[in-house]
Amino acid sequence: MSVQQTIEGKLTRQLSPVRLAVENESHMHNVPPGSESHFKVTVISERFEGKSLVARHRMINACLEAELAGPIHALSIHTLTPQEWAEKDGKLRPSPPCMGGSKQGD
Repeated sequence: MSVQQTIEGKLTRQLSPVRLAVENESHMHNVPPGSESHFKVTVISERFEGKSLVARHRMINACLEAELAGPIHALSIHTLTPQEWAEKDGKLRPSPPCMGGSKQGD
């Protein structure tokens, strides 16, 4: 099972999202082709109602504790309630390009 599939399965089981997007953004970073080390997750769940942003991120971190201790180097987290998602018209800003490592041309 890929790291991406593991993330999807854990977040689905733990948070019952109405929408889940797990994007492997490793290709945007200075890593070997085919890497699964940099991810962006967007989780829309009713379980975030009444929770602060920090509490929501802690929920994600708890679900993915093993992966964060191992194969995941970076995780961008977007957590919204269904109402918040609707207010954003289902749109989030794209991730910025990587400026680390040899990508800067050093």
